[in-house]
Amino acid sequence: MNFASLPDRRTELDPHGAAVSDGRQSLTNTELLNRVRTAARQLHDLGIGPGDVVALKLTNRVEFVVLLFAAWRLGATITPVNPSMTDVEVVRQLKDSGARLLVVEDGATTTAGVVTLAVDELREEASAWDQAPNLNPSALALLIYTSGTTGVPKGVMLDHANIDAMVEMGRQALEVGPSDRCLLILPLFHVNGIVVSILTPLLAGASVVIAGGRFDPYSFFDLVEQQRPTFFSAVPTIYSMLAALPDDVRPDTSSLRFGVCGAAPASAELLTRFETRYGFPLVEGYGLSEGTCGSTINPVAGPRRAGTVGLPFPGQEIRIVDADGTEAAPGMDGEVIVRGPNVMRGYLGRPDESAKAIVDGWLHTGDVGHLDTEGYLTLVGRSKDMIIRGGENIYPKEIEDVLTRDPSVLEAAVIGVPDEKWGEVVVAYVQPRPGSTVDPAALKSLCMRSLTGYKRPTSFVVVESIAKNAVGKIDKASLRAAHAAVSARS
Repeated sequence: MNFASLPDRRTELDPHGAAVSDGRQSLTNTELLNRVRTAARQLHDLGIGPGDVVALKLTNRVEFVVLLFAAWRLGATITPVNPSMTDVEVVRQLKDSGARLLVVEDGATTTAGVVTLAVDELREEASAWDQAPNLNPSALALLIYTSGTTGVPKGVMLDHANIDAMVEMGRQALEVGPSDRCLLILPLFHVNGIVVSILTPLLAGASVVIAGGRFDPYSFFDLVEQQRPTFFSAVPTIYSMLAALPDDVRPDTSSLRFGVCGAAPASAELLTRFETRYGFPLVEGYGLSEGTCGSTINPVAGPRRAGTVGLPFPGQEIRIVDADGTEAAPGMDGEVIVRGPNVMRGYLGRPDESAKAIVDGWLHTGDVGHLDTEGYLTLVGRSKDMIIRGGENIYPKEIEDVLTRDPSVLEAAVIGVPDEKWGEVVVAYVQPRPGSTVDPAALKSLCMRSLTGYKRPTSFVVVESIAKNAVGKIDKASLRAAHAAVSARS
């Protein structure tokens, strides 16, 4: 089905059924539809129509969901903006996406240069305006920005056919039905939050509870006991924080059928320890924004294989290929490639990069892994030098480009180093220009002005020269090894 008409369908089937709530407000299916119609009229009055892009710089809240469906009703596109981004990063995304409207939190300031609407200015009264939903499957639904190896964030183009396919795959694989209730804790500026925690349950006739504010492990299970969700999706860092709670924390988790674990690799030990303590299974999966969220998942009903990221979603194919593109035998490592109707249309305005990423219909992930004889995927490496901090993808080049703007820095190399809480954190190695002295405090200030908090280095290491390989490229493998050796000695 087309998601532009989902609120209408839910209202027809169950007008008084629960749809979505966030702790401040709770909407039935009819109330959601009325809010969507009203918001669509307001967007229309602001000049938004088919093909236009609406940017949402919002925290997790009901209004995000309302605006998502309102924009789609008009044939417009949503690009989610991380609320913690700097003005520099926000302006870059707005310009690249061609956004015509930016919706922000109440009292938020912006130098975006586009029409801005504060979320409290959204009309709530029921609208008599009942324009039929735009149901074009090739219309662009989402522009999800993800950093690339060039360091410049790229707009992943996902059309309605992509999200329709992905959500139906998720509904089947996770066995979600009308009796389910999803607790959203991941941010809605990620495709995971939108697809797994909003669209999948709503398509299945289930309801959604949106947890507001920053994740707090000490109050999480209170929310579970109050709201009685049947599933939620999170990243390994969150499961690590919950597993580390004091032994006397013994919550009632009987409502939970499973938790989804994705966005970064999780150890088999963590998954097993968590399940043993809290009594519900974690199903680990794998995917990319370029694949509309997910490509593999461990079966909810089993057999689950800890240490793997599971089997392909229904309707997707996974292959492992060597450097020549030849398919590898089971157990042999190679690049993970994906094919299915969930694969993106491409990167906005970047035809060359799109052509490199999608070859003959296969999405080349850059990740390294192997399949076993039964088709379970195990990941053994990650794209290039990407760092994953608490489930957030960080590409070093973006940070290196910021650091080398400082006139005292000749060269910079950014690596990820292991961290018990976050999985990895960012460390920057910098080499001074001849005759210059690098001031780490100045670099820290520069990063605070230019980079979202999770991308900022936790430390700056000033070195006389940065290690290079035989062809003169920065040798990050040796940097990581040297940093690990120093850390071990200290």
